Amino acid sequence: MPSQASRSTVNVPDRRPVIRDVARAAGVSVPTVSRVLTGAARVSEDKARRVRAAIEELGYRPSATARALVDRKPRLIAVIAGNTSRYGYAEVIRGVEEGARADGYTVSITVVESADPAEVERAISLVASQPIAGVVVLKFDPPGVAALQALPDGVPAVAVSGVRATGVPQAVLDESRAAHELVDHMLDLGHATVHHVSVPPSRTEDGRTTGWRKALKARDAVVPPVLAASWEPESGREIGRELAARDDVTAVFCGNDEIAMGVIRGLREGGRAVPEDVSVAGFDDHPLAQMFSPSLTTVHQDFAGLGSRAYHLLDDVVEGRKVRKFWSERPTLVVRESVAPPPRTS
Repeated sequence: MPSQASRSTVNVPDRRPVIRDVARAAGVSVPTVSRVLTGAARVSEDKARRVRAAIEELGYRPSATARALVDRKPRLIAVIAGNTSRYGYAEVIRGVEEGARADGYTVSITVVESADPAEVERAISLVASQPIAGVVVLKFDPPGVAALQALPDGVPAVAVSGVRATGVPQAVLDESRAAHELVDHMLDLGHATVHHVSVPPSRTEDGRTTGWRKALKARDAVVPPVLAASWEPESGREIGRELAARDDVTAVFCGNDEIAMGVIRGLREGGRAVPEDVSVAGFDDHPLAQMFSPSLTTVHQDFAGLGSRAYHLLDDVVEGRKVRKFWSERPTLVVRESVAPPPRTS
């Protein structure tokens, strides 16, 4: 029986080690390892030392259940979101889940389908019925905003957003500055102005629209009326058909890439070429943006990184550490084929 775990005596498994691997490496029983992890009963110093050495050597991470037994704290993180299938939402949730899982938490996801008070109450009641350590709220839309406002006092919570707001700590992507940079790029190419097709905002106006408006005003360019799309690409297609009939449109900034793809389709159906006749830019850098034809000029948002930052903010709240109010990053402009100088006028 080995006196301690070492690389010369322990076969480190290729898969993620489990408690049986620790017991085998330390030369003790599984219950003994469990007692060392939980402190539920006394274990001799020699056995405890061997178990700790095997844990370190194997890189074993106790399950959320075992950790909860040790520290008597809930090991469940709740995520509240208005949607789970759209690209940005899904990637944020992935970032939260990966960060939480690495620290031994499990994650539950509750969808709040609308801002209707009864629906919000249903979602909050479901979350509150679980032994949660804290909550991450995706504040991208009115349902998320309403859910955050309805959380009971005292519940550790952070928000994920594209705009800064007061209240709980927030992980933020500075969409306004990024949109400003994108519109500046289009104006620098010679476009007199840039039309905007918006997606549904979380409040009166989201950061993408705000950045677009600020960029135009800063350059003394005409600020056209906002064209509101839904989340469905088909709504962008319909707007694209309408824009194709206008001779004053040479550049269009869309609130996300899916809407931009729809606008391009509608412009083509109306006899306009992109970018030869009309330049079109999106936002988010959807995985298909580079593969689309023409490839989309857009703004890359690290949604998974945003979710990871949100989790780490929440972990600071739960553990009583000093917490920053905002953890902001600026998305990056990605220049591709769908934006070009305006057509020459004869």
